Amino acid sequence: MAKKILLFTALLLAACTSDPVMESASEGAAAPVRTAAQKLVNTPDDALQGSLIVCFDDDAIASIEEAAALATRSNVVATRSGIASVDDVLSGMEVTSLRRLFPYTPKHEARTRAAGLHKWYVVSFDQGADLEASAMQLAGATEVENIQFDTKLYLGSVGPVGPLKDDDVVVTRAGANPFNDPMNSRQWHYINTGDQSVSATIRAGADINVKDAWALTGGDPSVVVAIVDEGVKYSHVDLEKNMWINADETPNNGVDDDGNGYIDDIYGYNFAARGAISWDREVWINGENKGDSGHGTHVAGTVAAVNNNGVGVSGVAGGTGNNDGVKIMSCQVFSGNTPGSGATSTSAEAIKYAADNGAAIIQCSFGSKAGAYTSDASWQNSANVQYNAIKYFIESQNCSAVDGGVVIFAAGNDATNISGYPGGYREYISVTAFSPDYLPAYYTNYGPGCNIAAPGGDYMISANAEKTYAEILSTVPSEISSFAGSDYGYMQGTSMACPHVSGVAALGLSYAIAKGKRFTLDEFKTMLLTSVNDIDVYLNGTKNGVQLFEYRKKMGTGSIDTYQLLMQIEGTPCLKAKVGTKQLLSLTKFFGGSAANLTYTGVEMTQDAMDKLGITTPPVISYGKLEVKCTKAGCAKITVKAVAGGSTVGTGGNMGGMEITKEFAIIARSVQTGNGGWL
Repeated sequence: MAKKILLFTALLLAACTSDPVMESASEGAAAPVRTAAQKLVNTPDDALQGSLIVCFDDDAIASIEEAAALATRSNVVATRSGIASVDDVLSGMEVTSLRRLFPYTPKHEARTRAAGLHKWYVVSFDQGADLEASAMQLAGATEVENIQFDTKLYLGSVGPVGPLKDDDVVVTRAGANPFNDPMNSRQWHYINTGDQSVSATIRAGADINVKDAWALTGGDPSVVVAIVDEGVKYSHVDLEKNMWINADETPNNGVDDDGNGYIDDIYGYNFAARGAISWDREVWINGENKGDSGHGTHVAGTVAAVNNNGVGVSGVAGGTGNNDGVKIMSCQVFSGNTPGSGATSTSAEAIKYAADNGAAIIQCSFGSKAGAYTSDASWQNSANVQYNAIKYFIESQNCSAVDGGVVIFAAGNDATNISGYPGGYREYISVTAFSPDYLPAYYTNYGPGCNIAAPGGDYMISANAEKTYAEILSTVPSEISSFAGSDYGYMQGTSMACPHVSGVAALGLSYAIAKGKRFTLDEFKTMLLTSVNDIDVYLNGTKNGVQLFEYRKKMGTGSIDTYQLLMQIEGTPCLKAKVGTKQLLSLTKFFGGSAANLTYTGVEMTQDAMDKLGITTPPVISYGKLEVKCTKAGCAKITVKAVAGGSTVGTGGNMGGMEITKEFAIIARSVQTGNGGWL
């Protein structure tokens, strides 16, 4: 078991590497000694019993590693540190295991140690012991720098899960979806045509605007998305071809073939049960399944269910049927009733694994309850193991299109005006949820810390008797009894909104690779968070008795728009138009502040492009603006030419201006704000 000790994510930089409290007041002066209580960075509230996360000081590490190596050679589990003062405490606690949280990996050890992550250990002992008293005893050892209680985390889905019905297996409406996956007509969250069989209050266009984006890219297999969640059913017919595979590991031989500290981690690893990925650990208490729910498999399907394979559903970045979908890595941190299920330490270990094994995005539909932390500093100080694991991931270089890791969390389902953490942290993307009616879902968190909105579903407005159609349809494991033997089903929550954004981000990185472009992490996040449509325009009146104005300016920058992101990556600006209305659209953003005064020499749009937007009369320039009427929602490109300097273009026989050309995309949507929809 203790083949190599697992190391835990280094504490907040100020805690494990240079704690200001311990620095000397003047050169040569002795460092102040902290009390045991000062070493406890959080409280035992809602913490895992029988487990503590400990950061040892630099002087102690060599002895602890030597003791661990001795235990490994003796084929026993390490329970002692090799330091008398520490071992006296461990002996009194009846410790059953002392392990480094992150396994020793030769390939990554230098970077691990540079980040201080080698100093974190997990101490396991009797679950019946007094947790806080045990922490105080251990904190009394001089060699201990900090101790963190292993707080529990929660998945971001809410309400009942919905099994598939016979009439869900329907033929895709002609022209609605470019792929032949038979159930994607139920995936309103991708292409919302306003079908009232979903909801009586549905609004066409309340989706992620992905149809035209799929014509540009379906994904790229070099982009890996880590699903930090329940286990992903890697044998699922609609997922298996898009699963990440550890090619250096031999399946089921009980050996750590690649030396990364994990045995048989073929599609990822179960960090809670410390073994193979699982997805069917049902635990029924009072008639409710408290074990695996199919959550990880459902989230994975939204990110990258295989597209155009004639089976099941579509995924945002699932490819085009040509083995070109992004890859899914299963980093399992929730595992039924396993003791380590959902623990902070488990998530931290999984996130570092994702960084070390090539993930470009971590998809995290979990977090603390809203209000558990109310500032970045309070979360960072209290959850510094997780903070440093994520920092390590952000600093990874696993995609040629961006210089760091993209971190995406669900905002939470407490219907509270603050994001849950970790999502609320300023460097991470926190996703809120809207419904088919383009209104906030009844459960979604909103307000400070929330960055962007995506479809999360809302069973309360479903048109069908089972209350499922307004939820999110995706892949699930048929082994979970709630799904009645089907590999597809419905769920709702910010958990379901989050993978839409992860999938869109994965498509964006895929398109950047295709275009040979590379962005800084800040540039990419900025493009992602500004590729949006306005939600505030709908926030009038009430929904479910709630005043909708309460959500204004609190759902992030707006609702995610896939096509806009690809246009930003391409460098093509966008102009928004309202469907069904003849409009004069300003060209200022394309031709500058004097756009209305320029002489325009031509407007070019292919017949195919006009057909996509239902344009029957070719666009023209009128009063210095683009006159156009779109009768269909969609996206298409247009070219406009103008004269720079004068009213005519210079020729060989006369002096004149220079002809300038701008290509941009028109995005036609059902509703736009008065300023064209731009926030």
